[in-house]
Amino acid sequence: MTALERFSLQGKVAIVTGASSGLGVAFAQALAEAGADVALGARRLERLPATAALVEAAGRRALTARTDVTLPEDCTALVEATMDAFGRVDVLVNNAGVGTAVPATRETAEQFRSVYDVNVFGAYWMAQACGRVMQPGSSIVNVSSVLGLRSFGLPQAAYASSKAAVVGLTRDLSMQWCGRKGIRVNALAPGIFPSEMSEEFTPETVAKIVAETPMGRVGDPAELSSALLFLASEASSYVTGVTLPVDGGWTAP
Repeated sequence: MTALERFSLQGKVAIVTGASSGLGVAFAQALAEAGADVALGARRLERLPATAALVEAAGRRALTARTDVTLPEDCTALVEATMDAFGRVDVLVNNAGVGTAVPATRETAEQFRSVYDVNVFGAYWMAQACGRVMQPGSSIVNVSSVLGLRSFGLPQAAYASSKAAVVGLTRDLSMQWCGRKGIRVNALAPGIFPSEMSEEFTPETVAKIVAETPMGRVGDPAELSSALLFLASEASSYVTGVTLPVDGGWTAP
């Protein structure tokens, strides 16, 4: 293969969770543009046709399914529907995620657990379901966060610790599956990008993050999608168990 051909996903099938908005939409579109058919899962089923239209506009097939990743049976159903429709699963993008910003002394058990249910348990249930059907050469990309690598001083104990847990999950699944199953498992750690979550930040918070970012700006979703394609494709065939920050240098100091 040529260097560019190694980035191609032609003939591959990808699953993207949290595909109803934000980065999930950008990921799905990029995967389709690289040649993959894409199965789209999200709790907000009514938003998925818009994402499917972007996949189909790139000339690829799309499948949509209401998926609550906190329910193992929903994760299994999404993988089974993908296998029924496309016959294979080559790439999983564990993008579904939620966050809270509650001071630690006031955060309830329900609030804390709800974040872990999606960010950690949901990623595990999806990886588990895909790991049962993926063939050697497949790739799982978990979406962590720079807040799983470095503290910013926000009251986000649940979110930050859950994203750190995703880093640990990535390492362990890689060790279990890379040699035995031929499935690579890596993670992205995005900095600040336009998303539903970042829309909740105050202008002052965004300005502070940008001021601490060597590149001095918010990221473009296309820049994160390019990193995703690297980890999803044969371009990263000798890369597994790593967490790749895509943050304009925010975690570098």
